[in-house]
Amino acid sequence: MNGDASTGSTPRRSGMRDVAKEAGVSPTTVSNVLNNPELVAEGTRRRVHAAMERVGYLPNSAARRLRGLPSPLVGAVTLDIASPFFTEVCRGVEDRLLQDGCMLMTCSTDLQPGRERHYLQELEKQSVRGVLITPVESDLEPLVALAGRGVPVVLLDHRSDGRLCSVSIDNQWGGEQVAAHLIALGHQRIALLSAAIEVQQTGERHAGVRRAFLNAGLDPATGVLDVRVPSPDITMTAAAALEEMLGASDPPTAILCLNDTAALGVIGGLRERGIAVPGDVSVVGYDDVAFAAQLSPPLTTVWQPKRELGRVAAELLLDEARPGHRHQKLVYRPRLVVRESTAPPCR
Repeated sequence: MNGDASTGSTPRRSGMRDVAKEAGVSPTTVSNVLNNPELVAEGTRRRVHAAMERVGYLPNSAARRLRGLPSPLVGAVTLDIASPFFTEVCRGVEDRLLQDGCMLMTCSTDLQPGRERHYLQELEKQSVRGVLITPVESDLEPLVALAGRGVPVVLLDHRSDGRLCSVSIDNQWGGEQVAAHLIALGHQRIALLSAAIEVQQTGERHAGVRRAFLNAGLDPATGVLDVRVPSPDITMTAAAALEEMLGASDPPTAILCLNDTAALGVIGGLRERGIAVPGDVSVVGYDDVAFAAQLSPPLTTVWQPKRELGRVAAELLLDEARPGHRHQKLVYRPRLVVRESTAPPCR
């Protein structure tokens, strides 16, 4: 009986020689693209990666680990990947990692130290190339220890003490600029809406707000109302926090929210109560995410270089394995974006 001689056989898996032939380069060049991409010109790297896709070549991660080669996986442990801020930051990370053939694995801690520890342990078990993390707590010892065990760590949106690389924002400057703007409009009673667990970023913003009050000759003890809400359902909890703010003996005439998502919840809650923004209460967000300019009214907020933050953090992580690497502590300055959600107080 006649039949196809290949019937029932397992198709041969494409190898590095197939990729080399398809790309018109040597097998050594293909190996360098996979294992030492910094040695290969960008144009050649793109040609080799395109050849891999055409021939269906997939590097064997288990074999790479057995040969002592770095994993293509990088972990990102963020406070909440559903946050538009961290979504945009991680896009910047992905864009940079892709250039070196790496892939991003994201995790959300929801401001819970236990979840953070769990993810770090699991990522270490996976022998990831490295970890980008926005830590919940200020104690960096566990992260320094992780780096000491051979897992590079870069702090993302969090300042370092010099023992690790970090990419962060000057949040004290951002908080000061917002408060100075509101004080110039005539506001002397401002509510600061943030999460129940204080992370480094919000603490610095609060310090900036208080500094602006002192610079204006005002007492932050009486002018600043600190309101904390649980996480992660910040939109809903931010709206609920209005009861505390509006029920105060001296209610605020302006509200600074920890992010634009919280500002969205606050504006909705004020609208439900028949309170006009900014006619009755001014509202300020933080991050300047994509929807901020589309809100009604368009949101006054603080712009942060989100994609750049992620791209540079990924660059520092990849650089950790290169000879002569020195830890860097990079700080970006945010920018106040004034729109229509702030105005002089009506009282």
